[in-house]
Amino acid sequence: MRSFVIRRIIFSVLTMLGATIIVFSLSRAAGDPMELFAQQAGYGMSDEAYKALFLQLGLDKPLPVQYFVWLGRVAKGDLGRGLTSQEDVTKIITDKIGNTLQLGGVSWALATLIGIPLGVLSAVKRGTVWDYAGRAIAVFGQGAPPFWIGIMAILVFAVRFDLLPAGGKAGWQSFILPASTLGLAASAGYLRLMRSSMLEVLDSEFVKMARAKGAGSSRVIWKHAFKNALIPALTLSALIFAGFISGTVVVETVFVWPGLGTMSVDAVGKNDFPIITGAVLMFALFYTIVNFAADISYALIDPRIRYT
Repeated sequence: MRSFVIRRIIFSVLTMLGATIIVFSLSRAAGDPMELFAQQAGYGMSDEAYKALFLQLGLDKPLPVQYFVWLGRVAKGDLGRGLTSQEDVTKIITDKIGNTLQLGGVSWALATLIGIPLGVLSAVKRGTVWDYAGRAIAVFGQGAPPFWIGIMAILVFAVRFDLLPAGGKAGWQSFILPASTLGLAASAGYLRLMRSSMLEVLDSEFVKMARAKGAGSSRVIWKHAFKNALIPALTLSALIFAGFISGTVVVETVFVWPGLGTMSVDAVGKNDFPIITGAVLMFALFYTIVNFAADISYALIDPRIRYT
């Protein structure tokens, strides 16, 4: 187990290094960074100011040297300054990341608490009205676009009945609509995967043997079948949580949520590549950490798994 953890840490570090190379390359592939700075500064930048900024950014050095200089700054938490606001990018991301984590955490918990039990119920009650209802929810949840669900939720619950706020973050009520919008599609994915996994386990030989030995239905479902069927859902759970953190752009934009998604959209519109690169690196870090945690947790759920 210890050697596996060490290997996963090394792979995670290599993954982040690869992400930094891709992000840096794309930031340079978009064009000359000085042109972006000059456009944001307007036409009033003098030749002296242009040359001073050129040297300050280290653009007079070869590209590999520029990368390592930039990587050293990133390792120290220095992501530069935004082109438009001239604020520290690290501070901008720090101010926004809490809101995104809160929304993503609530949405993930909601999707998990709804999707997994419904998947188990649909598998156990296969062929009944509960099974058909669960599959209908799964089809609707995965087929309806999140932006459409969000807009319809605003029209019904905020505009028509005035029950919930239409956007922004102001109290626990403001979490309901965006978290439900995010959680619906994720719970549908949980439901479909958990149902198919439970059906496969329930039809396996060791479950039939447990029933033949007189084990009760609840014991068979929760002790024998559920723990074995949970491994695929655990993998999906990690991807869903990381996706909620890095992929809430549409929902945050619809509900004007002050998080990383809205910040990224604004940065793209303003061509503010320091903020864009900082956001992409943060998203890559989320995925790396969550996948590492999921790999470690496999052995805790399924005792058959042993890492050597």
